[in-house]
Amino acid sequence: MVSAAHNLSSVLYGPGEVGLEERPVPHPGPGQVLVEVAAVGVCGSDVHYYRHGRIGSFVVDSPLVLGHEASGRVLEVGPGADNALIGCRVAIEPGVPCRRCRACRTGHYNLCPHVRFLATPPVDGAFCNYLVHDADFVHPIPDSVSDDAGALMEPLSVGVWACWKAAVRSGDRVLVTGAGPIGLLAAVSAWVSGAEVSVSDPDATRREVAVEWGIGTAIDPSEVADAAGEGFDVLLECSGAPEAVSGAVEAVGPAGRAVLVGMGPSATTELPTQVLQNREISLTGTFRYAGTYPTAISLVASGRVDLDRLVTGHFGLADVKIALEAGRGDPGSIKPIVTPAHDSVSAPS
Repeated sequence: MVSAAHNLSSVLYGPGEVGLEERPVPHPGPGQVLVEVAAVGVCGSDVHYYRHGRIGSFVVDSPLVLGHEASGRVLEVGPGADNALIGCRVAIEPGVPCRRCRACRTGHYNLCPHVRFLATPPVDGAFCNYLVHDADFVHPIPDSVSDDAGALMEPLSVGVWACWKAAVRSGDRVLVTGAGPIGLLAAVSAWVSGAEVSVSDPDATRREVAVEWGIGTAIDPSEVADAAGEGFDVLLECSGAPEAVSGAVEAVGPAGRAVLVGMGPSATTELPTQVLQNREISLTGTFRYAGTYPTAISLVASGRVDLDRLVTGHFGLADVKIALEAGRGDPGSIKPIVTPAHDSVSAPS
């Protein structure tokens, strides 16, 4: 049993308004586990909710705990969950689908319309000491994988899924547009698949980070057309910037594959349809991921992907607001990590 009296949680009340609350420690229900949270990555969606109080139709209209990129240790299991999980360090896959709808039954559980996703209103996230989650969506990680890396299996999964959707193969020439965390992890996922990778970003600091990773070349967006030559085999568009999409698609060669990963502020984006048709370019989007965690964990455990180098700062629960502000005006801030254990509240003796 958990010895803590309270579950300290960082709570978003409205745009720019974050505070600490001592909440009850939750109890795992059937098929669930109680996890002591070790590390949580700050995602762009967390920052968006913090700044604007909404993302599209998802509105923060009641207090919400942010954070969905998480790792921790299983402390308790509920009825029907495997007792062997107790004590395991785990990466938490944040989306729990219904398992009953057509999307789930056909293997597309990432498209489940009834999914409950951490830190997506009204579901609380992981900026807290303890959370309850479905046992089927916590994945044991070996001791060689750090807590930070365990948390970052989530954005790595986005990159792995993008490469799966693009059917990236050894020898492919891949263009990744956007060198934020998702772009970098999409690029490294393509690189470990044997592809020749070019990363495009307008910010020189972000390009330097991409070069330091040693996964390919980094270019300014103005250089994409020259770098394309006869065309890239694959485009992984990770910026979400409408102005980047059209030019990037035009850099894809005949019979190429283009995958839209980043989400822009607008619901629509102009596309060069004549280029798509004349070159028979396959175009698709991605929404999160499905079945990627075992692959992501294997890539990190084997040493082929170093997620720890993505981390640019650690913050306690009391400093979540600082963590959410870390990237404002600082392109060198790639991935802040919140470590809830630094602000734990223990039971009275």
